[in-house]
Amino acid sequence: MMRVAFDTGPLHGPITGVGRAVEAMAAHSTVDIVPYVLSFRAALRADTVRLPYPAALALRAWGRFDHPRPDRHLGDVALVHGTNYVVPPSRHPRLVTVYDCWALEHPGAVHRDIGLMMNAMRRAIDTGAHVHASSHATAERLRSHFPDAPITVIHLGAPTTITPIDDATNNPAIGVPDDGDVIVSIGTSERRKNLPFLVSLMDDLVGVVPSARLVIAGGDGDDSAAVHATVNRLGSAARARVHVLGRVDDATIGRLYHRARVIAYPSLDEGFGFPVLEAMATGVPVVASTAGSIPEVAGDAALLCPPSDRAAWLESLVTALTDDERRARMIEDGRQRTALFEWSRTAQELEHLYRDLANGA
Repeated sequence: MMRVAFDTGPLHGPITGVGRAVEAMAAHSTVDIVPYVLSFRAALRADTVRLPYPAALALRAWGRFDHPRPDRHLGDVALVHGTNYVVPPSRHPRLVTVYDCWALEHPGAVHRDIGLMMNAMRRAIDTGAHVHASSHATAERLRSHFPDAPITVIHLGAPTTITPIDDATNNPAIGVPDDGDVIVSIGTSERRKNLPFLVSLMDDLVGVVPSARLVIAGGDGDDSAAVHATVNRLGSAARARVHVLGRVDDATIGRLYHRARVIAYPSLDEGFGFPVLEAMATGVPVVASTAGSIPEVAGDAALLCPPSDRAAWLESLVTALTDDERRARMIEDGRQRTALFEWSRTAQELEHLYRDLANGA
């Protein structure tokens, strides 16, 4: 069986959307993966190769040079798959997965470590690494930056339907009162998630739908302060109906999906958008932005709005909260939409790409 060196770094530490993608790619893989990690500190899973380089130094080097190469540590593999924007230099064929272009196009808005990753990604692509893009939208933007780069689009799969470990109305476990129509937004509080904009809608929204509540769940990021500042600027009625939970565990996310009447996803950019498919798989209507790959993933099953169009967002949220006929249609369309995104298909297409690259195609 073909052996592929496979970066499982995103599985160590808090699991983000990228981590969940990497976990699913590994779990459904049809090849023999050799997991590797660029980290001195992570507690490794079984059989994982720890590359013996300090991460920051390695990323700086890989942004400028073709060494250090990890080949002797990875053993007899057919190729190296960097699953999180970075693939190290190697004598083997290389594949790098790119989910979105936000950090590439907004270098001043990301942490310096992310900047180092983008430098390493640029050099890898410039020196012949093949690119796996998770959407056609991402591929199109990558081609504007790297017109000669070989790029293959392979969609990710839909997340497994989320099931809470107990009754979804057990609201003390999620810190949300048990009344009202809950709008849930899940994701790290980073600028591209556009959460202050969503919060700012609440004054107008509760004027039309007084029962509306907004629940934001996700780890702190570079926009956390702006989210809290926007909450504090709301009128008292709206402010009392906004709940910022911070990072929550998977069980709580399950409760939130089953508690939600609507999932809101106002991102300024997305390379795929797992919460969209999670919501659809759970039977929750989605209101999302037209940015990045979201229209490609959501299709006609969600209400889509330009990310800063207040009138469109208010109208769509009101519709998703109150129009029972439209809600029923969105729920059915969403369940059909998730069936188009299967991890088994992702794994098969990745194996075909692996074999083509290993054979010099």
